Amino acid sequence: MATVTVAASVLAVSVSPASAGNEGSEGSSSSSSSKRKPTVVLVHGAFADSSSWNGVVKRLQREGYPVVAVANPLRGLSSDAGYLKEVLAGIEGPVVLAGHSYGGSVISSASYGAKNVKALVYIAAFLPEKGESAVQLSGKFPGSTLGETLRPVPVTLPNGTAGTDLYIEQGKFRHQFAADVAKGTAEVMGVTQRPVTSAALEEGASEPGWKTIPSWVLVTEQDLNIPPKAQRFMAERAGAHTVDVRASHAVSVSRPDDVARVIESAARPVR
Repeated sequence: MATVTVAASVLAVSVSPASAGNEGSEGSSSSSSSKRKPTVVLVHGAFADSSSWNGVVKRLQREGYPVVAVANPLRGLSSDAGYLKEVLAGIEGPVVLAGHSYGGSVISSASYGAKNVKALVYIAAFLPEKGESAVQLSGKFPGSTLGETLRPVPVTLPNGTAGTDLYIEQGKFRHQFAADVAKGTAEVMGVTQRPVTSAALEEGASEPGWKTIPSWVLVTEQDLNIPPKAQRFMAERAGAHTVDVRASHAVSVSRPDDVARVIESAARPVR
């Protein structure tokens, strides 16, 4: 497991796609509908639940953005991306799609061919090229210590085959994942973390949407899951707008304003 490494984090207040896509008063005119802001769709990664997006969601909602927080299954890259693609198809109007950590791999695959996705935002996330896995990318540069903190648990996968769920050991969670998060909050995050299968982290990506969709990247300079050098390498390869933040991997919890600002930068030109 020492080579296995990925990232994670999570989503926030969940809003159904239907309500997000129809935000506004009943009977609103087509004129007001055309002025509606794009829907922001947030996709978490591994080792946490959707509450890690809470601070980001609050700011976006305050600024008038409809928000959908997707529950990422974390079972396999192709199946997770397929699920997200179905969610996106149910949202009316333009979408700004943001992913954290492994969620970046998911949004890259799901956005390919999704006509309503107008901008991609990667928060301490993977931007894989076709065929690349999270494991490969996290090990491309030195600095990740995730593998040595993982606890494997045998499970049966949805297709009936044997698999492995990965957790971060609770006693190591804060240092590894959320070093700049308040101790009490980080301890709760460690207890409520959602596991990812090792197969999901090892699966090669399909054709990525970032090749044709404008992308923004937030690089976390104190990240122990995805090394900052790996994040910058992927951002430069994608030609993304890049912002560096001095934060841990759990930046959506420790620096929600910074995360929301990057998402808003991507959303402003979207109509």
